[in-house]
Amino acid sequence: MTAKYVIGIDLGTTNSVLAYAPLGLDTAEVMLLPIPQVVAPNTIESRNALPSFLYVATEPDRAGDALAVPWSTDGDSVVGAYAREKGAESPQRTIAAAKSWLCHSRVDRRLPILPWNSQELGNDQRMSPVQVTQRYLEHLVATWQAEYADAPFAEQTVVLTVPASFDAAARELTREAAVAAGFPESFVLLEEPQAAVYAWISAHEQSWRKWLAIGDTILVCDVGGGTTDFTLIQVAEESGEMVLQRIAVGNHLLLGGDNMDMAIAYHAAELFAEKGTKLDPWQSVSLWHACRSAKEKLLGKDAAASQPVSVLGRGSRLIGGTVTVDLPRANTEALLVDGFFPKCNLTDVPKRQRASGFQELGLPFESDTAVTRHLAAFLQAHGDGGTAVHPSRVLFNGGVFKAESLRQRLIDTLHHWFSGRDATEVLEGDHDLDYAVARGAAYYGWSKQHRGVRIRGGTSRSYYVGIETSGPAIPGAPRPLHALCVVPFGMEEGTEVDVPSGDIGLVLDEPVQFRFFSSSVRKQDQPGLRLERWVEGELAETDALEATLTSEEDESDSYVPVRFRSHITELGVFELWCVHAATGRKWKLEFSVRDPE
Repeated sequence: MTAKYVIGIDLGTTNSVLAYAPLGLDTAEVMLLPIPQVVAPNTIESRNALPSFLYVATEPDRAGDALAVPWSTDGDSVVGAYAREKGAESPQRTIAAAKSWLCHSRVDRRLPILPWNSQELGNDQRMSPVQVTQRYLEHLVATWQAEYADAPFAEQTVVLTVPASFDAAARELTREAAVAAGFPESFVLLEEPQAAVYAWISAHEQSWRKWLAIGDTILVCDVGGGTTDFTLIQVAEESGEMVLQRIAVGNHLLLGGDNMDMAIAYHAAELFAEKGTKLDPWQSVSLWHACRSAKEKLLGKDAAASQPVSVLGRGSRLIGGTVTVDLPRANTEALLVDGFFPKCNLTDVPKRQRASGFQELGLPFESDTAVTRHLAAFLQAHGDGGTAVHPSRVLFNGGVFKAESLRQRLIDTLHHWFSGRDATEVLEGDHDLDYAVARGAAYYGWSKQHRGVRIRGGTSRSYYVGIETSGPAIPGAPRPLHALCVVPFGMEEGTEVDVPSGDIGLVLDEPVQFRFFSSSVRKQDQPGLRLERWVEGELAETDALEATLTSEEDESDSYVPVRFRSHITELGVFELWCVHAATGRKWKLEFSVRDPE
């Protein structure tokens, strides 16, 4: 059956959004699909975004199907607006930031670990990051099915967005959750910053080329609920046509709105202490959830001078009651602007400092909260000859930049860095930043079908496999490890390459582990290049590739010489094949998740 629609989904850390566009029209008409969700017991409302929260219900919660949705009476857990609200009251039964956990390689993301460190739930009630992601996507799939029963979701063109900085393992886990939720096998992964650019183009479909000039470098600055992503896109000319090329992607930074919520919560805890109330760990997590809502209200337009935040009392005199403090708008705004977007120089680098507060959440947040210093390091790393990249245009994305004060501080910082040169201009849009990524994903899918503008990019990193060198064993010392480039930066989806190298020994019939590395700065490395050493920070280790590869029944040799063949699927997933030249037999290595260390 031919697809009738393209569906674009922003699977966000704090909110998920579904946009769509009919494929049969000559112009892209991108619309949002309102998402029915529980907002209170026995109350369902449709909203443009589904908060990415899951609440594991108690027995009283489940009474009378109070948390059921139209397509299911299963009320054991609920996602969306009500789950977000329950986070402040019942943090140990509420799962947040599952997307951040999905890319956290130091835990097994298929194990039931969420809510993290919950003392209320057993393993039979906890969920894995992959399962939680699947639940969010299942809700979106069911929403579509309920609205468009004559256009089955699995038969449409579906585009799902991921952070540009997601590594191959995180993308594979996302794919796994999506397919389990009912996505078609042929769905496409699109990087969120690229989706933001497509959203901007769709908003200026007739005039976007007038905003840009050949040679422009666009900085997409994407600060969302859980992550910060930087991407550089160059405007070039090819056969007389203007083309867009993604030329750089930053590292995955667990730094965003969640950190801001925790910073406000830390400040609020001090205000509680001044009133003689010392919060316990349970209340601290509850306060973190409460401060999320307070932040949005304090940084919004026409905000009040202060905003109250409350947590449930825990002392003998307070059980069943609440404790409240007022957060002044001016102090909160200054805390976030100076704490997350401080003034700095272009030569500054992120500071390595001891992390503080709320570490029970378990995620590897950046120790330096300064987005501006991370941006300076990104522009330096991708510059030429020691000169930082000078972006001529900047496009803001992510809910954090709905706050005018944060947006203006970053603009002022860019102007300070590049004073005396052409000022960096802001690419303004008339779309809501909360929905830009989903809209851009839908527009990308429509544009791909109608041969519209495409952002060229391919893989956002070079990938390397670790090769243990041969030689005599030395007690207590591992053999030196070389890094063999198997995927070059920018390798296009749907292509493969035979990696030129000598034969590499492959062990069969027992567990095999390949150590993998990636680099976002070594853009010139080609397949077959072997690195004997590298500068700290150039290469980052990713999840290991693990498998037990079997021999044929008539084969007695459990150690065979192979060469590598790399394949980037249409979905953007990295596959590595080991090919035995003599027989042509090959083994496929799948990305798996590292056991907790």
